[in-house]
Amino acid sequence: MPSLPDTLCHLNGQTLPLCDAKVSVLDRGFLFGDGIYEAMPVYGRRLFRFDEHMDRLERNLAKVRIANPHRREAWLALARELIAAHPAEDQMVYIEITRGVAPREHVMVEGLTPTVFVMTNALKPPSADQRHHGVACVTARDFRWERADIKCTSLLGNVMARQLSADHGAVETILLRDGWLTEGSSSNVWVVHEGALLGPPKSEHLLEGIRMDLLAELCEDCGIAYNLRPLSETDVLAADELLLSSASKEVLPVTRLDGEPVGHGALRGKPGPVYGRLYEAYQRAKREQCM
Repeated sequence: MPSLPDTLCHLNGQTLPLCDAKVSVLDRGFLFGDGIYEAMPVYGRRLFRFDEHMDRLERNLAKVRIANPHRREAWLALARELIAAHPAEDQMVYIEITRGVAPREHVMVEGLTPTVFVMTNALKPPSADQRHHGVACVTARDFRWERADIKCTSLLGNVMARQLSADHGAVETILLRDGWLTEGSSSNVWVVHEGALLGPPKSEHLLEGIRMDLLAELCEDCGIAYNLRPLSETDVLAADELLLSSASKEVLPVTRLDGEPVGHGALRGKPGPVYGRLYEAYQRAKREQCM
């Protein structure tokens, strides 16, 4: 069993070592996964796209009828306090809010005090080798529930999907629902076709990743066509390039899918030019948009 870190966290108004933090066994987050979470990257101790992450947190709390326990200024203060106390320069701030503690009952109990937990860990970005050579992925049927748009703590389906790729030495599982691309187990997935960046449209079947709007902005800056539209399994398999995006991966090239090279011609099985331009644009955004 790995040892638990002793870095500081916040739990229900208290600051304490992470290894000492405890919640009730009757917490609905523990019993039902009845909670919402958010994960925000930090570069050089500065938060990246904080307001966009807070917007999504507020949307998701409203979807599951949990009152937001803090104003945005308070969330920012909590995050900055933990960021300052952590030894790493680049971090990932994790916020979890559950409905609270109550006797076990499926109905959403009213009047509970939400459980609030905040921690930060060192950011683990892709390696230089992964960026240079790209990564391998596998495809699988999207067997998760219908509300993947809610960033909830009930992640067993995502855990099982991610394990499928881990079992094959791959970094991500690309999910297909009835033959149409949804997302990865913990990433948004992008298809490059004839120089354009394409992604599946926003829906209840995939999480609205913060990088969806960010990549739209970067594409505009770079003169890359950008479109969200239904993408079939055939579109994925015939892609010129495949990309992943997430808070930790940023934007990452997929160069092997189900054991076969991605792409065509001289770039088959190699990171492509659209990835290269977006990666550089992403690094510029990190320098300009942190707070």
